[in-house]
Amino acid sequence: MNTHQIKIYLAGPRGFCAGVDRAILMVEEALKKYGNPVYVRHEIVHNKYVVEDLKEKGAIFIDELNEIKDLSRPVIFSAHGVPKSVPDEAKNLNLLYFDATCPLVSKIHREVENFEKQNLPIILIGHHNHPEVIGTMGQIKSSIHLVENEKDVELLKLDNNKKIAYVTQTTLSVDETKEIIKAIKKKFNDVIEPRKNDICYATTNRQDAVKKIASNCEVFFVIGAYNSSNSIRLVEVAKKYGAGKSILLENIEQFDEKIFKNINSIGLTASASAPEILVQKFIELLEKKFDIELIQDDFIKEDVNFKIPQKLKEAI
Repeated sequence: MNTHQIKIYLAGPRGFCAGVDRAILMVEEALKKYGNPVYVRHEIVHNKYVVEDLKEKGAIFIDELNEIKDLSRPVIFSAHGVPKSVPDEAKNLNLLYFDATCPLVSKIHREVENFEKQNLPIILIGHHNHPEVIGTMGQIKSSIHLVENEKDVELLKLDNNKKIAYVTQTTLSVDETKEIIKAIKKKFNDVIEPRKNDICYATTNRQDAVKKIASNCEVFFVIGAYNSSNSIRLVEVAKKYGAGKSILLENIEQFDEKIFKNINSIGLTASASAPEILVQKFIELLEKKFDIELIQDDFIKEDVNFKIPQKLKEAI
């Protein structure tokens, strides 16, 4: 019998967001409608479990469109969004393509286009080389000024008295972004903001859920991926809000059991690109070794749902 007792504080909401659900469904429906293979440009979402599952079903993941061996096969663009040059290239190659960009990312693309029409200098708060940032910066011909932190804001060589606009990546730390926005407003006298917060509802909800329970946890586990911005932010938030230690878990079967020595309470969540099944499997693994008590407060279920394109709907 397991005598080592561990309390597991489960964060809620956790796991897939509506944009991720939609992107995965688009690949699955394309496979049903067009058969194998269906090409996917970049990881559809940043999660190896999801990518491997779709590979088994017949998806082929590529970095660039010129890797497609059979141009008669459909291709799907990832949920992170793509520069305008990508659909242009797809049209030149006569490819059948579907864009799985999350509608909340597309909203930022439209904002950027709108600000360009107004001839406004645009600041993008985001992470250098993240696919979402590359996609947003590739929406317009004008240059976009990327800032990752308050120091970058200070270094911006823009007229302080000229009207400027900013947008943000959808998966940032809510707290850090607030500070960067404060720095922008301090430096510039006339700042145009997005009409609605650019950090998506799922990122905000998952960070808030972690904040509520982090201080109860000696170790906080975030199930996610090392290349996933929203996963890394959750690890940072758990540490900042009182978890003794926070760990990003990409492979649930490869965790060091020594971590649990003298530990009586852990936190557990899954990033917006990690499936709930990984949370349940991790709990099952722990149940084999320890006496587990699950603690989960009531939380409001997310009811956001994004429709897939009509062309793919016919397959359902």
